[in-house]
Amino acid sequence: MDVEKPNECLIDQYLTFQLAGDTYGVDILKVQEIKGWEPVRQLPNAPPYIKGVFELRGVIVPIIDLRERFALGSVEYTSVTVVIIVSVSVHDECRIMGIIADSVSDVLDVNSDMQRAAPDLGASIDTRYIKGMAMANSMVMLLDVDKLLDVEELVLTDSVN
Repeated sequence: MDVEKPNECLIDQYLTFQLAGDTYGVDILKVQEIKGWEPVRQLPNAPPYIKGVFELRGVIVPIIDLRERFALGSVEYTSVTVVIIVSVSVHDECRIMGIIADSVSDVLDVNSDMQRAAPDLGASIDTRYIKGMAMANSMVMLLDVDKLLDVEELVLTDSVN
């Protein structure tokens, strides 16, 4: 007799990283690699959170500073600053982008018992990039990189600010 496993047994994995002392996570299946910080080629007229681009195995990769994207201020990049290379799905097209984080923490296993919905803070605070919150040793904000790094959304957000 086959017994189905309850939904609580389903586990998602997230790469966790630090930004301004808080822990964030992105779906591990979206992560292609993690690189140490290296200087990038700046782009003219780009929003301040788009730091530039670099070449990665023949692909030009835009680099986004999540601290600045989330209005958490900017810091000088150090030896522990990392660029997380992620694969983003935008309108059924796969794009490679990099996000700058203060440091990488760990891979976190999240089951449904640990996950909570994103807080509803009304229209004044934008939570559309948040998949939810994971209650591990500390609270981890789970990000939806497809929405967060949607190129059209990045341009729209910058024109609003």
